[in-house]
Amino acid sequence: MYKIPLFDLNFDKEEEKAIIKTLKSKWISTGPKCQEFENLFCSALGIKNALTTSSCTAALHLAMLLLNIKPKDEVIVPSLTFAATVNVVKYVGATPVFADVKNYYDLTIDPVDIEKKITNKTKAIIPMHYAGFPADMDRIMDIAKRYDLKVVEDASHAPLSEYKGKKLGTIGDIGTFSFFSNKNISTGEGGMLVTNQDNYYKYAKLLRSHGMTTMSFDRARGHATKYDITNLGYNYRMDDIRATIGIVQLNKLYADLLKRQMVRKWYIEKLCNIDSIIIPFNKNKGFVSNYIFPVILKDSNEQNRNKVRSQMHNKGIQTSIHYPAVHQFSIYKNEITKLMVTDYVVNNEITLPMYAKLAYKDVCYIAKTLINILNEK
Repeated sequence: MYKIPLFDLNFDKEEEKAIIKTLKSKWISTGPKCQEFENLFCSALGIKNALTTSSCTAALHLAMLLLNIKPKDEVIVPSLTFAATVNVVKYVGATPVFADVKNYYDLTIDPVDIEKKITNKTKAIIPMHYAGFPADMDRIMDIAKRYDLKVVEDASHAPLSEYKGKKLGTIGDIGTFSFFSNKNISTGEGGMLVTNQDNYYKYAKLLRSHGMTTMSFDRARGHATKYDITNLGYNYRMDDIRATIGIVQLNKLYADLLKRQMVRKWYIEKLCNIDSIIIPFNKNKGFVSNYIFPVILKDSNEQNRNKVRSQMHNKGIQTSIHYPAVHQFSIYKNEITKLMVTDYVVNNEITLPMYAKLAYKDVCYIAKTLINILNEK
């Protein structure tokens, strides 16, 4: 058991009360709570359409289908991400093309490398807003416009994060969000697809539930008595129990992010003058979700990073790595890819604890422990 865990759920009696109320309603599959969650999400992001899904992976897969990505097509993706961002490209038979991140201070996909990787087979770009910090969406959208490409924002780290006054996930053609148990909004499993395009929304809603023209909730309310199946769809629905949790979590989110903002400020105050580490995004002044707090060891290697993590764990501090490089996984190793910045980051990044309940004394202890370990090297 760690003295300071990597993450802590922002749960209290509000979630319990809401779940009990939903259970008593006798409707627990996709229904009114999913609709309420979707409507609240639209309002929070200022976007026309939101669709609950069983996971962010499902939302990303639907995005590939909506954009008609096919075998022999190429989609430009980061490697510094969770594997789902890339795997969904393979789901539709297309080829993921890996682009590097910008630099050690900005771990989002590099627009310069994106443009270098474009071929006549390229159909889309998936920027992932790492740690909740925005990718360079102006340049990415300019590239997309010039080359007639679609953009799917993987905003799984970034609910309510902003880029020049716009909410992340609302800038590209489609945005996707994750509600996995360790995300800013936690429902256990779950995701959301958002878009301003009505045709994408309608098609996604059809594909989300087996290609059925009506759902159980519609028929239960007497809005339909039968259904047709017009497309080969999937079971990518969220249930009302998870949506109920999501509603409570979304209503708490802004206050939670303000607290995370303070935790990040404390970390930077304690670590900014340490020559042996880099703090990515340390100059960013925008409003972001602060999903994680990564640091990168300078002049280091994977073995040294692992030793530092082990010593942190011995002191009761849980850490993690975000992420192993996707292009180095066995399934993708046949594709020869050199990503100089990404390769260094994945071997030398350490994710420190980040959540709203972290106290100032906890941050001081984490920072002091890390500094002492580094000074011993």
